[in-house]
Formats: sequence, structure tokens, C-alpha cells
Amino acid sequence: MTNFTQKLSAAAGQVLVGGFDGHEIPNDFEALVRDGQVGGAILFSRNLADLEQCRDLVRALRDLPAPTPLVISVDQEGGQVQRLRAPFPELPPFRSFGQAGRKEAAWQAGALLARALRALGFHQDFAPVLDVDSNPDNPIIGDRSASPDPSLVARIGAAFIDGMQENGVAACGKHFPGHGDTDLDSHLALPRLPHDRQRLDEIELVPFRAAARADVAAIMTAHIVFSALDPHHPATLSPKVLRPLLRDELRFEGVIVSDDLEMKAIADNYGIEDSAVMAVAAGCDQLLICHQPTLVARAHRALVDAASSGRLSADRLFDAAARVGRLKQTYVLGAPSPVEGAVAAQLPSADAVLRLLDDHGRA
Repeated sequence: MTNFTQKLSAAAGQVLVGGFDGHEIPNDFEALVRDGQVGGAILFSRNLADLEQCRDLVRALRDLPAPTPLVISVDQEGGQVQRLRAPFPELPPFRSFGQAGRKEAAWQAGALLARALRALGFHQDFAPVLDVDSNPDNPIIGDRSASPDPSLVARIGAAFIDGMQENGVAACGKHFPGHGDTDLDSHLALPRLPHDRQRLDEIELVPFRAAARADVAAIMTAHIVFSALDPHHPATLSPKVLRPLLRDELRFEGVIVSDDLEMKAIADNYGIEDSAVMAVAAGCDQLLICHQPTLVARAHRALVDAASSGRLSADRLFDAAARVGRLKQTYVLGAPSPVEGAVAAQLPSADAVLRLLDDHGRA
């Protein structure tokens, strides 16, 4: 392997985040980490038996020998999307914060969640949802959104981001440029939206502009075709959406994260190799492959091969890896170790946050 190919391999590994089944690290995932073919791990309910086991699994991931430290991530929003349950502090749906309308409550929720996740050793949380709840028939967003009011979603979302990041965990706004008006679940199919640019500016993009101004660490893409922007490719894979809109217009400088490339909206229309290469070419910096380590290995190989052949710009791959490296510099390197002893006794209480909501009629 030439020195240049080694650099490409290291960069490809940095951008990939993998998941796996079970309560212990499987051998194939451990081999990916050791060989530098994956730069992060995402955990789900299927990986987590209880808080002590979660803490120990996160510690084991952090202790794996690797060329660069892993970023350890989780989807912990509140409401229906909580991989960790009581005695981990549970938050109500994000809609409750929109109904209360108080930035203080959203900030406190983000801070609480960050402190609890840091106690377990996590670095990154794929929250908050910044989609506007504009379609009552949406099967996937609903009360995960703060409100049907874009300006309220923006205010509550930015406060939550500030609370989380000021307490040491990287936040991630999702799903750009907006999943709120779909009537399909992109886990199961590829949604399409016809909205023109004026509609997007007035509704969907408002919270993401606020998140970019709040210096959110990451923004996750939507597996949705926005016909007015790019009639042929979902946003995750579209060079007409991510770089011109998110980078140039919204001036977002953080990490662009793909939603899971194993979701049917992508998997049923593109192979893992093509989707990985297209996502990075479009502007994604972190690629989620949440279930099968074998697919992570295939994506890694595809990225190296594409950058070697010129089908993918090597500079674009290096830029993606550098952006992930800056996130790790801030949130991973020097991050505190998971707590010792009984975890539940050392976690913050959600009582103060819930009182703030109850004062304003929590849902």
C-alpha cells in the first residue's frame, strides 16, 4: 500500500460510524476499529441491557486500540426515541418544550442530557429534531418536533443545542433540509416533496439556519427527494443540496452526517458502495451504517477505491475526515472517562426540567 493509499484509507475510516448487534463488541467490528476502517460507533437499545452494562460497553469501545479515538454516539432525543430508559433521566417529547415555549427549559434539557450521557462515556448525541411538524399524517416525526411554528422550532432547538454543547456533548440537528411534511417513513421508502424554494425558506430551513448560527456540531441529512432542488437524488446524496445550500448559504461549518445508509430509502435504491461514495461526494462528512459491520468494510473499500481512481475527489474525502477530526478534538480528546461505581446514583435528575415544563402545562 502506497503512502497516498494509506492516507486515503485513514480518511475513509474516519468518516464511517458503525453499529452492531448484541451487548458485546463483535470480533468483526473490533477488527474494523483496530485496522482504522471505522471512526465511530453508534449504540441502540439492542446494545444496552442496563446502565452498568452500557457504561462498560462504552468504556470497552473507548479502550479499543485504534489509529484515532472512536466517537461514541447514541440517538437519545426524549419521548419515543430514547435508547436509554429509567433510571437514566427520561425526557418528554420535544413537542413539550415547544408547547412550554421557554428557551430556559430547552437549555436545561440539553444540559441535563449531556451530563447524563457524559457520565456513561458518550461523546455525540443525534438530537435535537429540527423538523417542523407541518403534516399531521407524518408517520415518523410527530411529537419529536417542537412545533408546527418554524420560528419556535428554531428558538427551542438552538437553546437545546447550546445546553448540550456547553456541557460537553456534540449535538446534531436533524433531518436537513426537513422531514416534517412527509407522509412516508424514510426507514421504509423514499419520500418526495415538491416544495419550491420560497416554501423551504419560510418553513423547513428556518430551524437549520438557527442551528448553524448556534454552531451546532453536526447536522444530519434527510433521505428525501426535494424535487425543486434535485429531482433525481435524495438530499443525503445530492451535490445540489448539501454544499450549495447547507455549506454556502447557511454557512454551516460543522460535520454533515448522513442518516443511516441501511434505511430502505437508500438501501432499496442504491448499493452501500455507491451510496457511501455519493454521500461523501455530495458533502457528507460522517456516514452512519448502523447494523452490519460487513457493510462498513464494504463502504470503506469503496471510498478508498473511488478516491484512488478519481471517481471521488481525494480532497473532498480528506476534508470530510478533517471535519470529523475537529469534532473529535472538541468532544472526544480529553473527554472524561465513564463514571465508576453505581451509575444511577451519579446521574442528574430530570426533576428541574420537568418542573419548568409543568409550570406551563406539559403535554
